Amino acid sequence: MLIEFSVTNYRSFLKTQSLTLAANTSTELHEENSFVSPVSNLPRLLRSSVVYGPNAAGKSNLIQAIDFMKRFVLSSAKESQEGEKIDITPFLFNRQSSRDPSEFEVLFIQDGIRYQYGIAVNSKRVTGEWLFAYPEGRAQKWFERNYDSETQKDIWYFGPKFIGRRKVWQEATRSNALFLSTAIQLNNEQLKPVFNWFDHKLVVLTQGTSISHGLSISECEDEKKKKKIFKFMNAADLSITDISLEKKEFSTDDLPPDMPQSIKEEIAIDLKGKKLTRVFFMHPSSDNGEDVPLEFNEESAGTRKLFALAGPWLDVLDNGFVLFVDELDTSLHPIMVRFLLNLFHNPEANRHNAQLVFTTHDTTVLDQALMRRDQVWFV
Repeated sequence: MLIEFSVTNYRSFLKTQSLTLAANTSTELHEENSFVSPVSNLPRLLRSSVVYGPNAAGKSNLIQAIDFMKRFVLSSAKESQEGEKIDITPFLFNRQSSRDPSEFEVLFIQDGIRYQYGIAVNSKRVTGEWLFAYPEGRAQKWFERNYDSETQKDIWYFGPKFIGRRKVWQEATRSNALFLSTAIQLNNEQLKPVFNWFDHKLVVLTQGTSISHGLSISECEDEKKKKKIFKFMNAADLSITDISLEKKEFSTDDLPPDMPQSIKEEIAIDLKGKKLTRVFFMHPSSDNGEDVPLEFNEESAGTRKLFALAGPWLDVLDNGFVLFVDELDTSLHPIMVRFLLNLFHNPEANRHNAQLVFTTHDTTVLDQALMRRDQVWFV
């Protein structure tokens, strides 16, 4: 569960900006749009937040900021070598900030414990990293790392509650890698809940993310799960009578006719003997005859996107994930956007308190019957 995310000196953000999912004391849409925090002495948490702003205002940069933090946590210890540059972009319209590190901090709850984890990085190295845990409601500083530019060395602090082979993990941490990521690679057990939150609980769909309908297809291969997908699609008022799957062996005839022959031959080698699944949506005929099948590619862009979202969306709700989505309304009618949002606001559909943060230009979401004031942000 996400409590707050902050970003400093990253792309269009110069000063520290924070997005909080802690609810205020308002009682509007109390039960639908917020839930009781599993940690005592914390306010209720919001099930969703929407971010508005004109073009080039920074909405997408907020999503990119949390995406960078997630990717860096997951990959810094295993996908780079000492001396390789970090792909980070600070605020460039200021001489000082262009040289300063970018900072990211997230407050979240995992396995019933509140954590506060932050990092500071520039293109050359990690300049800061810190982690606080609140297992008994009071802050415990587990570790802190700060780069001293004069000595060109990291200054380390390890709290008494952080146990294990601290010296080994410290010495193994490269200048361009995170201590958290490195310690996990070296089998640290105490930090697993923190790492697992980024790895398993945080889902980020940036504007360039291609959402495959593969998960929705695999879900439809199970009859029980297919009923959930079918119900999901029809709840958006698409009037689909059934979803049908057809398996066939791959053939080069399935590829676009204008694709170069050399590429077709390469793909044919990779997919030789494999079966492909074709999806058909059944629609009622206008003369009460037999239902008419339409293949996935013949459906509207909105229907295709909704089907692609169905599997991941239900997965997020079923597992209580935190989902960030940039431009949720792309290819979707405002009614479909409201439908997707209402699933998060429905305590029955969202039993595990999944959370949604999304950017949009769709002003129909600004409805007092749909969103609380503390759920709406402007950039």
